[in-house]
Amino acid sequence: MASSTKTIQTYEDFVEVHGLLLAASGIPQSLHRQLFHKLSTETFDGGDYFQVEPVDDGRQRRLVLTSDFLGKESIVFLVDHAWTFRLSDACKQLQEVPGLAERIASLMCVDIDLISEADETDTAAEDLDENGTKLSAVEIMEREVCKAKEKGDDAVRWLELEGLDIDDATLLSLHLPSRFPNLFALSLCDNKLEDVGAITDEITKFEQLRALWLNNNPVLHNCNNHMADTIFQGCPKLEIYNSRFTPNFGEWALGFCGGIYGKDNPGSAHQGGHPLRSVTSLDLSNRCIQNLIRKTFSPEEMPSLLYLNLRGNPLEQNSVCDLLELLKRFTSLHSLEVDIPGPLGESAAEILESLPHLSLLNGVNASRILQSGKHVIDSMLQPRLPEWKAGDSLTDRVINAMWLYLMTYRLADEEKIDETSVCYVMDELGSALRHSDEPNFRVSPFLYMSDGKLASAVSFSILWPTENVQKGDECTRDYLFGIGEEKQRSGRLAAWFHTPRNYFVKEYETLWQKLQLPRCGSPPVKPSTTNSLLRGDGSALRVYTDIPQVEEFLTRPEFKIATDPKEADIIWTSMQVDENIKKVVGIHDQQCINQFPFEACLVMKHHLAETVQKAHGSPNWFQPTYNLETQLSQFIGDYYVRERDGLNNLWILKPWNMARTIDTTVTGCLSAIIRLMETGPKICQKYIEHPALFKGKKFDIRYIVLVRSMKPLEIFLSDIFWVRLANNAYTLDNHSFFEYETHFTVMNYRGILNHMNISDFIKEFEQEHQVKWLDIHTRVQRMIRSVFKSAATVHPEMHSSTSRAMYGVDVMLDCHFQPKLLEVTYCPDCTRALKYDTEAVMKGGEIVKGRDFYNCVFGCLFLNETTHVSPL
Repeated sequence: MASSTKTIQTYEDFVEVHGLLLAASGIPQSLHRQLFHKLSTETFDGGDYFQVEPVDDGRQRRLVLTSDFLGKESIVFLVDHAWTFRLSDACKQLQEVPGLAERIASLMCVDIDLISEADETDTAAEDLDENGTKLSAVEIMEREVCKAKEKGDDAVRWLELEGLDIDDATLLSLHLPSRFPNLFALSLCDNKLEDVGAITDEITKFEQLRALWLNNNPVLHNCNNHMADTIFQGCPKLEIYNSRFTPNFGEWALGFCGGIYGKDNPGSAHQGGHPLRSVTSLDLSNRCIQNLIRKTFSPEEMPSLLYLNLRGNPLEQNSVCDLLELLKRFTSLHSLEVDIPGPLGESAAEILESLPHLSLLNGVNASRILQSGKHVIDSMLQPRLPEWKAGDSLTDRVINAMWLYLMTYRLADEEKIDETSVCYVMDELGSALRHSDEPNFRVSPFLYMSDGKLASAVSFSILWPTENVQKGDECTRDYLFGIGEEKQRSGRLAAWFHTPRNYFVKEYETLWQKLQLPRCGSPPVKPSTTNSLLRGDGSALRVYTDIPQVEEFLTRPEFKIATDPKEADIIWTSMQVDENIKKVVGIHDQQCINQFPFEACLVMKHHLAETVQKAHGSPNWFQPTYNLETQLSQFIGDYYVRERDGLNNLWILKPWNMARTIDTTVTGCLSAIIRLMETGPKICQKYIEHPALFKGKKFDIRYIVLVRSMKPLEIFLSDIFWVRLANNAYTLDNHSFFEYETHFTVMNYRGILNHMNISDFIKEFEQEHQVKWLDIHTRVQRMIRSVFKSAATVHPEMHSSTSRAMYGVDVMLDCHFQPKLLEVTYCPDCTRALKYDTEAVMKGGEIVKGRDFYNCVFGCLFLNETTHVSPL
């Protein structure tokens, strides 16, 4: 996105400065003027049109239209961003910005248990007298009597006596049935009730009781169904027992779940009329309902019902046909959630064929399901809800849940694009937009530059209807807008939904079997045939280079620096040289270049994985690796198998072609891995969770490989290698995965240099681990040769008689001191890294080797010398 310096005063200014953004956002041109008005006046009017509602027992929210009607592309809304951050700063911001963790935890519904605790605390505060002393059960009862009289009603119908240490004797002494004969709801949660007989004798005296909660009392652990049966018989009007519906449920229980009845409106003994007529949304999930067919659950009683959730109920006393016939009569019902396979049928398509008036089934557009055929498996539609463990901090909960909510964008100006993406989470309204394959709204990020400058831009999300929307409709967006099956849409949906594991496991097993098949053989070893470039008359070879270190350190008389590439014998450049570059610069076929054709098969991470796997399958020196752009399904299958078998599931995501750990992430969260695909093409590689450590710190080793020829294969290993240490002690603590200086070693290119003198490192490493470095080095040599053999075998087109090259090979040792290949770095990146590495070596005391490095490299590659190098 190009920045401008034009101050925005008129609509024409707005379009001129934001033209590219407007085109990229997809916002209809008819809404541009309205968008400008709302941006310039900071108008956030979504609350006038929408309502956020809890679903799934408060673990999700959905957005519902409260306005009568919105036409397609008729209006635009601004959505604020509640949290904007770089991924590496996520933990720090949540811990340091006041109130941020609390707001985001509430937005992501990961604080619902804490809210319950807070409600209990608030209730407990109400149960304190003016001196702060906790009220007794008797005092609470007296207070409720007074409240009822103030309302003009002498009957208390809702009584909560929770957490008061009430035991069996105390319960009997309270004489609740005689004092509150008209009680509708009684909660005795979190007390010390144990005696089944005493409890049933007392409770069955309540003739009007509709709801009873005995949760978290010892009696529930010591009794069987006999107590429940006795209470049901003695309280014929009881409809809710310990949060479950009784066989006698009816109007009151349905009204309770529909938001009509509660503490402030418990109902009356002579309720008349049709109180359920106003119910539009009814969540009956997990109420243990056996029989749904009854007079009160009918379209006559609830003619306005738009949304119904029946998940988690067996409904075993109803036939499929009877249930479908009943639901068919609810002509206003357009959104249904139910277990599939389950009480309504075996497939989503079958249910929709019987209930054609539905537009959404389990949140998925009905037409989409029908087009997919009759074998749609509903497990694909089950949402992944945020999870947390007892004792997790709000920061931990948010970090685990944010992958279900975050979105990204990347900034750019005329000169460059940001190397790392900006993450953001929309506000409460925007985050309540759930997914649909055929949504009725679209969301797009937008940067508003009121003064025309990128530095002061403010980010928003823009929301507009893409279909006609009626009052009561759920407002949805496509989480994967513009991504079809050619980009693995079904696999990507696994970030938000529980997908069918069998399919992905089968895809993984198919790939695994393929990797176990015999590989192609290695190229035959032939004698070296590469000739020295040194002329017979002894004249110096002219070298053109754009790398300052080469120009400074290449001091041998056999070489002379040239200023014109056309006159050079050797081109040693930091640029990738393709055919266009050759034409522009004038490079001809007789000149040697420090690059091999098709070397991408080694230096781009996804191609390296493919090359190794084609040549060797799954060698023990290469971690399981997946190109997420083409192998997402296979990766998900591997993840599920590891999860099933209780194996470590920590992975590292690396961009195809970036160095210095840019945009690299370590995570064990499946949703995180899938969502991170949105920041650019990546490989996903099994993380080496137990590496060999040096004094408690992680390290890797940069080896320099010199290639004279790919056919026959002539490669040499430089005697100089670089040990690169992490700056922090190694740990697998979850918070540490956001600390680059704990899990990555090349952070020191941007911070503190942390290299060691080679001989000192070897000596101290051998002493610390009681190993012989020579044995390790021998294994590393074999591995490196295997890597380049792979390229020569799989990609013979790499051969070029005028190519010579230097590659960096990054290696890590596992806790058994076995080498693991991390990556191969192509010459330009390797040369840039050597700027730091060579300086570090010189600081480590090996000045001669550091300064002689390029003399040795050029001597090996162009004069066929073997000083300070070892043939592989």
